[in-house]
Amino acid sequence: MRASVLVETGRVEVEERSVPTPGDGDVLVAVSAVGVCGSDAHYYREGRIGDFVVEEPMVLGHEAAGRIVAVGRGVDDARIGQRVSIEPQRPDPASAETLRGVYNLCPHMRFYATPPVDGALAEFVTIGSAFAHEVPDSVSDTAAALLEPTSVAIAALRKAGTGAGSSLLVAGAGPIGVMCAQVARAMGATRIVVSDPDALRRDNADRFGATDVVRPDEVAGVDPVDAFVDASGAEPAIVDGLRRVRPAGRVVLVGMGSDSIAVPLSVIQNRELWVTGVFRYANTWPAAIALAASGSIDLDGMVTGRFTLEQTAQALDADREPGSIKAVIDVAGAQR
Repeated sequence: MRASVLVETGRVEVEERSVPTPGDGDVLVAVSAVGVCGSDAHYYREGRIGDFVVEEPMVLGHEAAGRIVAVGRGVDDARIGQRVSIEPQRPDPASAETLRGVYNLCPHMRFYATPPVDGALAEFVTIGSAFAHEVPDSVSDTAAALLEPTSVAIAALRKAGTGAGSSLLVAGAGPIGVMCAQVARAMGATRIVVSDPDALRRDNADRFGATDVVRPDEVAGVDPVDAFVDASGAEPAIVDGLRRVRPAGRVVLVGMGSDSIAVPLSVIQNRELWVTGVFRYANTWPAAIALAASGSIDLDGMVTGRFTLEQTAQALDADREPGSIKAVIDVAGAQR
């Protein structure tokens, strides 16, 4: 099979590799589409994200979909032929975190495209059967791949307590911020304010669910909200957003920024705010599939660039294009 491999910082090459064999409880998936995440771009440009360092050639990509073409021992042959969205996680089933239902926090996690684990930019990948989620025909291959970032938004908004009639402020109108706006609207939020310094990004948020868009210097004038979700990782955005949360409201940190920042503790204490982070997701795919299949969210419309496997480098730099939201690599359609 062909795989797009990050051979060194700033260089990817298409290589011939052996097709993996599904182990016990696994399925083999012929990959159709892979979305490009900001983490992929970081590994490509910088070779690391925090403590995760690329020290040997690695296949990028963790937003993936495809079709099951073979199964390992213990998996029903009836699964062969199913179209699936891949939840790119391999937690230890016996870890305390997995047994508590927060398998995303498993300390022994093997996550696609997180060093040293290979990702999905290859013609075939294996994954545990339970993490290959069947999708209906109404969900395109592209949308099936983008159920992964949808799951990030679902995890964040569940922690934010988003529901019917709620209000939300989102900092950052990149792919996750825009996804949060879409999912919040689908969950019943009636006021969704998104802030971003870039006018084109604000326009994107406006098209995909936001009821109001503002510049960062206008956040201080936003009426109090039930919850604040940071999808920027920027310290000023976090501090300003936190101050707009009503008493007993919630703050959810999604964006990856500095290891430490200065926050107004008196605001958190005096308003009794709940402040938490989001690290990936758990038990989100059924909801993501339902939202996509019902048309409650538009994932295909978020795609602003399509590439072949041979064009992986261009796809990884697509986020630098003005107005870009999401790049998708068409693995199945790439020419030999």
